[in-house]
Amino acid sequence: MSEPAANVSAAWIARLLQTTDSFYPTGTYAHSFGLEGLVQAGAVRDRATLRESLLGQVVPQLGLTELPLAARAWDAAGAAPDWETLRALCELGAALRGTRELRAASAAIGAQRLDFAVTVHGAGGLAEEFNRRAAAGGWPRPSCVAAAIEGRALGAPREAVLAAVLYGALSALVAAAVKLLRLGQNASHTLLAEALAAGEAEIAAAPGRALEEVGTFNPWWDIASARHETADFRLFIS
Repeated sequence: MSEPAANVSAAWIARLLQTTDSFYPTGTYAHSFGLEGLVQAGAVRDRATLRESLLGQVVPQLGLTELPLAARAWDAAGAAPDWETLRALCELGAALRGTRELRAASAAIGAQRLDFAVTVHGAGGLAEEFNRRAAAGGWPRPSCVAAAIEGRALGAPREAVLAAVLYGALSALVAAAVKLLRLGQNASHTLLAEALAAGEAEIAAAPGRALEEVGTFNPWWDIASARHETADFRLFIS
């Protein structure tokens, strides 16, 4: 039986929503996560090809990378954190990204998010201890693990944290697409809503996904990202 609503704290909701805001200072707005490279290569040209990419590639890849790692990191960051598991998840989260540019983007966003979490939520908590151990051990801080740590620090349930990870990844790509393509607000938000709906099944499956199933193979995305790093012009860092 569920706990009576009067006894359930919802204080985490507003703070978790804050972390998904476009001007939350993680630097996400400066990245396209390989999308600009795909646009330059002609693989993504308009709303139709963007939709195909989001539904056919991005959402399934999130279900095999970001979401299961975030779920495991949330589990490991409980009342008695499993620091060895968290270290391993950080290393795996970095290794899953096929190009230097994408690894650097995730690490930069994760580091900035966790550093700011200490500032905005207060010192002495989970995020600060995680940062201390990561610095001492030289751990990377991929964005999906950072989101799980901050979500835990806020007291947000696992499924809510995974939903925030999904939303953050998809909304960042759609926001980048608005700058790269002829894409208006209605077209972009209806597409975002469709992608979020498709991701619900990935959120449900993520906590039970075995580590042996984690990972994807998408060489075209990696090639586009690698080419983007040395492009003659670009709007985004990645």
